[in-house]
Formats: sequence, C-alpha cells, structure tokens
Amino acid sequence: MKKISVSLSGHQTSISLEPEFIDALHDLAHIQNKSVASIIEHIDDNRTPDTNLSAAIRVWILKQYRQ
Repeated sequence: MKKISVSLSGHQTSISLEPEFIDALHDLAHIQNKSVASIIEHIDDNRTPDTNLSAAIRVWILKQYRQ
C-alpha cells in the first residue's frame, strides 16, 4: 500500500491505495488533463456515504478503463 495526501473541502486527508491504482490514477489525470486532487474530489463528492473513499477510487478507475 502507498499513501497519497490530498486536500478535500479544505481538509488534508491521506488515502491508501495499491501502487498500481496510484499509477493508474496519475495516468488518467494526465489523459483527462486534470489534477489528481480534482479527480479525487469529484469521486468524493459523488460517492455514497457508506462507500469508503479508497474503494470508490478503485471503482472509478476500473470504470474508466472499461470505457
């Protein structure tokens, strides 16, 4: 596991993901011409309250690659 730190709604938070998911997140951010933080904020804003943020990020990445 690897941790990344981002600011969400003005609060610093750390997210633990496997290195492969972090690499994929960075790749998708580059492809979409967005920052990793903006993508994570979008995922956070759209996840259900009972969904863990790390899990929501993994699912978002999977959906991106399936499209």
